[in-house]
Amino acid sequence: MTAVVGAKCRESNKVVAKVVPDTKKKTLQEFVDDVTDPETVVYTDDAKAYEGIPNPHQTVKHSVSQFVDGMAHTNGIESFWAMLKRGHKGTFHKMSPKHLQKYVNEFSGKHNFRSLGTLDQMRDTVASMIGRNLLRRNLTACNGLDNYSR
Repeated sequence: MTAVVGAKCRESNKVVAKVVPDTKKKTLQEFVDDVTDPETVVYTDDAKAYEGIPNPHQTVKHSVSQFVDGMAHTNGIESFWAMLKRGHKGTFHKMSPKHLQKYVNEFSGKHNFRSLGTLDQMRDTVASMIGRNLLRRNLTACNGLDNYSR
């Protein structure tokens, strides 16, 4: 199973998202550890995988329809997931596992500079492309899946 995990900083409004092999406790907690400082308060839903995070930690209980409890909510990252899902359903229709991280990077990048003006967005987009390319042979090479999806 492949999954996408993400976090949104409430101070900067920046999103970090990453394709991970699973949603097990070890995987999710390593992600949280990688993207936060030890004193950062982490807000999550009530998934068991988040139990025992060493950071200060507050949860909302989505399993009983609780979505806000004081400062505890996941609304910021949920808006990112909604944008990613709209891109999947409305534009791309299929995101192959082979290129999933590229799609995630595109949407997190769009999210992270959406407050910039058009010219600044264009400048930052072009600057981020320097030294990066995706050759057609790499794009269309078989990825080893049984269905040969690319």
